[in-house]
Amino acid sequence: MTQIVQCVPNISEGRRLDVVEKIIDQVRQTEGVQLLDYSSDHDHNRTVITYVGDLISVQEASFRLTAEAVKLIDMEKHEGAHPRIGAVDVIPFIPIDGITMKECVAGAEQLAQRINDELQVPTYLYGEAAKRPERKNLSNIRKGQYEGLKEAIKQEQRHPDFGKPQMHASAGAIVVGARMPLVAFNVNLGTDKIEVANYIARAVRESNGGFKNVKGMGVVLEERGQVQVSMNLENCQATPIYRVLETIRREAARFGVPVVGTEIVGLVPQQALVDVANWYLQLEDFDSKQVLENRLR
Repeated sequence: MTQIVQCVPNISEGRRLDVVEKIIDQVRQTEGVQLLDYSSDHDHNRTVITYVGDLISVQEASFRLTAEAVKLIDMEKHEGAHPRIGAVDVIPFIPIDGITMKECVAGAEQLAQRINDELQVPTYLYGEAAKRPERKNLSNIRKGQYEGLKEAIKQEQRHPDFGKPQMHASAGAIVVGARMPLVAFNVNLGTDKIEVANYIARAVRESNGGFKNVKGMGVVLEERGQVQVSMNLENCQATPIYRVLETIRREAARFGVPVVGTEIVGLVPQQALVDVANWYLQLEDFDSKQVLENRLR
């Protein structure tokens, strides 16, 4: 591949795995695209899918995936811990190699318009593709979630970038955009008190004065009887995983609560994990070229 675009759609289904497979099959069947990973979460009721390819192929796979999700997911019946506004909640285009962010932005715009034109689902643009400054932040578009957006979409400042100011009857709305790679990182706490997770999320996320490039929220994991600090780390070089984790560990200790596990959802850049190992092992003068696989390449 001379041009590599990564795409990480999030769909609002993580419990009916037969439905998830039918949606992902649309990616598998698209020529020029390689499916790398997908992960479903029951409590979030959400699946994160990762694939790569050239821009045109990724656009096609994303449209096919969206069309199938619109057919199979009814947001009127959807419940889950993760914020969402539609059957396909968000589709980000991420430049990896041989392509610019500007080209990914153009590709996102083309896909957003096609989704509205052919599927009649209102679409919003976010991240580097945002047409309004406030829409660079995905959480601003998601404000009120699916239920709240039904009315809010009628307000001029909440009108979609493509489509009429009304939700699709069953599929809601979709956000499409372009961004740099991020790490979806979750920290599970040894308590069922959501107020503890909410407090810690506020302490670490950028919007409340925490770490730059970090978005976070508290989530209840009903099946485990635990709570979670669920985060997106949007720049692991500027704000590394270990720094966020150690802050969460200290904040949790104030409540007498342990960190019982962590999760990475989807794929993660190798360097982000090398940085974690480097820090926790207190390595001196470590170089990533000392990783055997890197030398072999």
